[in-house]
Amino acid sequence: MVAGTAMPFGLSLVQELMAAPMSQAELDFSALKNGKLIRLGSNENPYGPSMKAREAIKQSITEGNRYSFEQADEIRQMIAAKEGVSTDHILLTAGSGEVLAISGMSVGLEGGSVLSAWPTFTMLMNFAEKYNARWDRVNLDANMAHDLEAMASAVKPDTKLVFVVNPNNPTGTVVDNTRLRNFCIETSKKATVFSDEAYLEFLEPSQQSSMVDLVRQGHNVIVSRTFSKIYGLAGMRIGYAVAKPDMIKKMAKYQMGTIISQAALAAAKASLGDEEFMSYTRKMNAEARTYFTDYLDRRKWFHGKSLTNVVLFPAPKDGKTILEQTMQRGYQIRVWDYQDKEWCRVSIGTLDEMKSFVKAFDEVVA
Repeated sequence: MVAGTAMPFGLSLVQELMAAPMSQAELDFSALKNGKLIRLGSNENPYGPSMKAREAIKQSITEGNRYSFEQADEIRQMIAAKEGVSTDHILLTAGSGEVLAISGMSVGLEGGSVLSAWPTFTMLMNFAEKYNARWDRVNLDANMAHDLEAMASAVKPDTKLVFVVNPNNPTGTVVDNTRLRNFCIETSKKATVFSDEAYLEFLEPSQQSSMVDLVRQGHNVIVSRTFSKIYGLAGMRIGYAVAKPDMIKKMAKYQMGTIISQAALAAAKASLGDEEFMSYTRKMNAEARTYFTDYLDRRKWFHGKSLTNVVLFPAPKDGKTILEQTMQRGYQIRVWDYQDKEWCRVSIGTLDEMKSFVKAFDEVVA
């Protein structure tokens, strides 16, 4: 759908702007059903929170009567140490979504346009458009990854921010590290580059390459990270941005005084650097993802090479029917519009969930 189009079901403005883009099929299919669905539509971690995080949340209840200023300072220091920067490079937020909202608002309020690949996660651009900024889009390449050359060519004199999601949502695809690094360095000379790294930890450690070192080198780059994905804390709402101190101060002006809850801070503190849990999640996710992509390959349905917990592929029949009939069978997925076609976006659940979903999906598209 076109960004800014009203969402159904009476969502608040913030819910509207935080939501992923709704396809025409989803707008048409507005019937909400009762009953518990297997959620394969929100890119959530089906294995989290970790046991360490759960125990920390329990313990945090005793501090529930206290404001969390000291705890927030403590985890800010931990994050800064992890990222190799001073604490004035860190903005702690209610999920990385708050960083995206702040950045989008600033583009609109301060004037200018935002540039991104398409399709990608739209929250930043939704906020920018709501505040009257222009959103310029560049289609993904033939492999469903960011077309960096085309994006570089699309930067205009009034482009204020260039948004990159790597790994990308909704495709799960990854851009070559050297190419992306060079793109960020050169483009940041013309506009701020925002590198959304929400799904980075789904890559094997040897494959992970953050753009945080560009921040350390003084480039005009913002990096956002979240505890929502690999750490399984989507419902706790905690994330952060890494940027130069002057940029952090600028973004902080747009914060609405959010104080992260004691429970969220405790869970994040316990999760940070939990290599055992991250390794377990990566292993289980890769196994379930491979099962599903093997199924797509057997059906000869095109898809980008996802390395995360989400896969995008062309809808085998009309999206409204797919949404209705998958929901009837107990599954929630998404349908996106791209290049005048409908695409199914399926989040990776457990292996058992993916096995049962494949059987159900076969019935839907038969």
